[in-house]
Amino acid sequence: MKKLLIASAVSAAFAAPATALAQAKVPTLGEILDASGISVNGYIDAAYSHANRNIQTGFSDRAFDSQNNSFALHQFGLTVAKQPKEGFGGVVNLTVGSDGQLIHSFPEAAGPGSSTFDLTQAYGQYAGGAFTLMAGKFTTLAGTEVIASTGNTTFSRSILFTAVPLTHTGVRAGYAPSDTVTLYGGVNNGWDQLTDGNRGKTLELGATLIPIKPLTVNVSGYFGKESAVAPGFQTGAGLQGQRNALDVTANYIISNSMSVGAELLYVTQEDTAAGTAKYNGAAGYFTYMLDSQWRVVARAEMFDDKQGFHFNTATGTKYSEVTATLSYLPNSSAELRAEVRMDKANNSVFVDSDGSASKTLQTFALQGIYKF
Repeated sequence: MKKLLIASAVSAAFAAPATALAQAKVPTLGEILDASGISVNGYIDAAYSHANRNIQTGFSDRAFDSQNNSFALHQFGLTVAKQPKEGFGGVVNLTVGSDGQLIHSFPEAAGPGSSTFDLTQAYGQYAGGAFTLMAGKFTTLAGTEVIASTGNTTFSRSILFTAVPLTHTGVRAGYAPSDTVTLYGGVNNGWDQLTDGNRGKTLELGATLIPIKPLTVNVSGYFGKESAVAPGFQTGAGLQGQRNALDVTANYIISNSMSVGAELLYVTQEDTAAGTAKYNGAAGYFTYMLDSQWRVVARAEMFDDKQGFHFNTATGTKYSEVTATLSYLPNSSAELRAEVRMDKANNSVFVDSDGSASKTLQTFALQGIYKF
């Protein structure tokens, strides 16, 4: 009996710590990150798109959806950030997929066949009171639509999306004297340039204004020397001329289920082969939530490429497009979109499969997005 009592006592002594350890709560990775102030989030964007013209090897006015008839992993996006309200922090944002090929900053080549991996943003920041300072690579202030698929309500990007810069490398300061005004100023290497293609720098100015609660207005301007070589914005080569860009966006919330938006853009580029090139555009948006799970979006825009500089097409080519998107949102993590779009030009810039020219382009797409 004495030996049995001793054995029971020893077993209980060893079992007590093990029981306490088993009952102790082990923190999850999410809880550890939350405690450290680090956030990690991402998304996957895959889609099928079909075009009635040859936009894969012919002319396209599209940003990412330039496939004739194809499935594509457009984006795997991942963002790791620590952005305290006071003190130092930073953001790293990666984009991997077919869209990553098209958003590279100079001197890395951009376009089909290039790397599908892109370091879209990487910057450090300091926040103190109403003041924020960031340095590194970050997305632009200009435009309504953004690189990340989750930040838009349509599958395709607008024509204006390709007519403004995507990212900048430099420094940006923000100052918010009130809840209704935020001012921005910065200096960077230029439009989509990791390292500068010339000795000059580009000045960045911007403001976010909320004159009344339902209305938000963003104004941005970029002023500096850029490449004057078409097509589009090729950097680091050729003549360098002054480029000025002014972009204004507005969004008005009509109700909890309805909103409208608009964008105006005006750009000039000096020292091109045609002298000073100009282009301008306007876009309008309408968004309506049918219920908590269904959303419809309509977009219409016009773009005037006066000297044909931006798209490297005939002088005086004007473009217009209308897009309709239906989205199903079964939960906060998933979104399914179906979209139809019609583009028109006053000149025959689009190319059919048999090589004939056309003034119109029609596309259809199905997209799935999962956020985590």
